[in-house]
Amino acid sequence: MPGPNSGDTEGGGVAGQRGGKDGVVEGPGVVEGPGVVEGTGMTGGAGVVARRGRGGEFAALGRLASRLAATGARPAGDEVWMGDDTAVLEPPRGRLLLTTDLSVAGVHGDLGLMTLADFGWRAFVASLSDIAAMGGLPRQAVVAVAGPPATDLDLLYDGIAAASEQFGCPVVGGDLSGGAELAVAVAMTGGVPAGAPPVLRSGARPGDGLFVTGPLGAAAAGLRLLRGAAAGPAAAPAADTRGDRPAAAGLADAHRRPQPRMEQGTAARLGGASAMIDVSDGLVADLGHVAAASGVGFRLADVPVASGAQLDDALYGGEDYQLVLACPDAGRLLEAFAAASLDSPLRIGTCTADPGEHSLAGTPLAQGGWEHGFSPTFPSPGSGRHRPRP
Repeated sequence: MPGPNSGDTEGGGVAGQRGGKDGVVEGPGVVEGPGVVEGTGMTGGAGVVARRGRGGEFAALGRLASRLAATGARPAGDEVWMGDDTAVLEPPRGRLLLTTDLSVAGVHGDLGLMTLADFGWRAFVASLSDIAAMGGLPRQAVVAVAGPPATDLDLLYDGIAAASEQFGCPVVGGDLSGGAELAVAVAMTGGVPAGAPPVLRSGARPGDGLFVTGPLGAAAAGLRLLRGAAAGPAAAPAADTRGDRPAAAGLADAHRRPQPRMEQGTAARLGGASAMIDVSDGLVADLGHVAAASGVGFRLADVPVASGAQLDDALYGGEDYQLVLACPDAGRLLEAFAAASLDSPLRIGTCTADPGEHSLAGTPLAQGGWEHGFSPTFPSPGSGRHRPRP
């Protein structure tokens, strides 16, 4: 989609603001006309450059296209990815899933605590996790990036390409522009087989068991650990790792490189999950979305807490990307996970008939988790906030 003052744009949906009217740039991609990088499917945004001393903006665009192509994924049949005005894709035979996530530096990640590659990874897996939460598998993605001139695009795309390759979701286009703050938007398609409905948030019923695919709180504990390390030795202890450096590194990795639960999402769908969501904003907040959509309450008996984390991290921290799901048949669910050679999901509670019941071990839970701060009509300057915790 062309950006302001961009003219015509080549690329698998990749467009952006461009300066200059003509010129041919030799390099990884040939630039013809008003800033079009022929054969790469990428068009440059004024102000976004690479900082590795290897040419300017358009040379960087060519390198990014080459980096993404190096993941090994290739168009199938008559599909066209990068290199035209839009991508051309074969429609899936089953249900098509479509999601998008926007990651903004300083809101969705502190660049003082992670690399640009980490930020790119996190932006990409946020959309992957949405696909997993529907019980689907990813198909393709488009990635739009805006950022200031100092942005090292090569490093940012190292993380995007690594996630794309690891989880089998090729980048088929996108957008590139200058901007005051680094922002990465990832739109992604996915699918579930024909005749297999996706798992929605709205299918839970009273009496369904509640399960989570693994311990919670590692990402929040990792963030606290990283902030404590950045503040220096005078800061309060960041996490309870009891001097265990490998454990501390694991918590930091959980924040910097979270893992989407793709296989677990498919197993949950095959195991008869009635509702599901990924834990991105915190267990209480995300389970609350399921409860609201399904018209049920929830009664938690126990919450598995990751090593080095605290219960508060597990309840309200978010970004673990574990899946929490409702299921009426625990036996079938466990069999599906065993058939996929996956660790069994952990039962944490039960759906109840009272939509107002949100409790843990008989104690009402305060609402909490990540929430962006908006006024009724405009984004608020404070960007985001956590609701009160107990």
